[in-house]
Amino acid sequence: MGTSSDAVGSSLPKLFLPALTIARFACGPITVLASLSLIEIARAFDTSVGVAGQINTAYSLVAFTFAMLTGFLSLRFRHKSLLLGGVLVMAVSTLGCFLAADLTSLFVFYSLSGIGYAIVNSMVFAIVGDHLLLEKRPRAIGWIVAGGALVYAVGAPIIALMLGFGGWRFPLLGFVLPVLLTSVTMILLGLPSRDMSRTKAMPQTDLSFKEIFLNGSAVACLTGDTLRVAALVAVMFYSASFFRQRFVMSVDIASFVLLGAAVAYVLGSLSAAGLVGRVGRKPSTTLTALLSGALTVTYSLVPNVLPSMILMLMAAWFFGMAASSANSLTLEQVPRFRGAMMSVDTAALNIGSGFGTAVGGLSLLYFGYEGLGSVLGAIGIIAALFYGLLAMDPTKSGRT
Repeated sequence: MGTSSDAVGSSLPKLFLPALTIARFACGPITVLASLSLIEIARAFDTSVGVAGQINTAYSLVAFTFAMLTGFLSLRFRHKSLLLGGVLVMAVSTLGCFLAADLTSLFVFYSLSGIGYAIVNSMVFAIVGDHLLLEKRPRAIGWIVAGGALVYAVGAPIIALMLGFGGWRFPLLGFVLPVLLTSVTMILLGLPSRDMSRTKAMPQTDLSFKEIFLNGSAVACLTGDTLRVAALVAVMFYSASFFRQRFVMSVDIASFVLLGAAVAYVLGSLSAAGLVGRVGRKPSTTLTALLSGALTVTYSLVPNVLPSMILMLMAAWFFGMAASSANSLTLEQVPRFRGAMMSVDTAALNIGSGFGTAVGGLSLLYFGYEGLGSVLGAIGIIAALFYGLLAMDPTKSGRT
């Protein structure tokens, strides 16, 4: 029932999981910095906030494009080498942003972080599949997902503090780069030199994508992941504005609410392993996606601030659980091509984020926050239907 990589599961370095978790954490600080300091960046380059904000559009487009390319690279290079390369690309991006003399340079160097994100997000999960026993993967995935979300709970306050002391460039060298260099060190020390993904002759590249896209269950997982992330936008992107405008909440209090959502997401992702172990990958993904979507609808419709806040935090919790459960399910869909599968999934996540932001914005424009929450929440419920009706758990039939 296991793969050949299962044999090394008990002899991995102690830093194996911390290395993967920190690598996923290291992807986030530069985007958090851009979000927090967009006004200052625009002022520094004498442009509008709207124009400066397009660095994130460029980042997303590059991340989507390179996620697909990473699928090909994963069949040619060791997963550890790719992960290390992705983190180093983000380090180069950080230095380039610090030295950027004009807006064009900033666009170019910031976009490099999209490449790094695409590689890192794909490879951390592929490496889990390469080296860990089947029953140990959900816990590892929970920690990796939590690592990605912790940047909002831990990194954002640190970056905000540094912005007050040295402007938008200071956190690049004071926080973002040290985190990336720590990740490089952890990868070198914590991941095995022998890459179990390279122990057998690898099939041709074109077969990997053919097998993925002709696999109905894999496509259902990719679609579900796209829609699930689109629904998440209602909590992690629009909720602060919702509470500020609906309940006349100050920006300081709203920032604590968003911090609470990030913490709830982290705790949810860590608690998912127990649910996966009890009920299985597919039922846990379906259930948590359904609950997160339903709670997204309800928090936007409740007229009182405290119940609305509680419902939003509950939605964040179940979104965290859904993320861990869904990654556990998606990782097992095409065992021969885990690197390619998770690369395509990374591309799907980028599509979902952009789709959710656009649909949420249009819904807000025409129907208000009630419409935004209802539409994005409904999209989350549709994601649950894809998981529940069309996806399969290959581990139940012994294909791991």
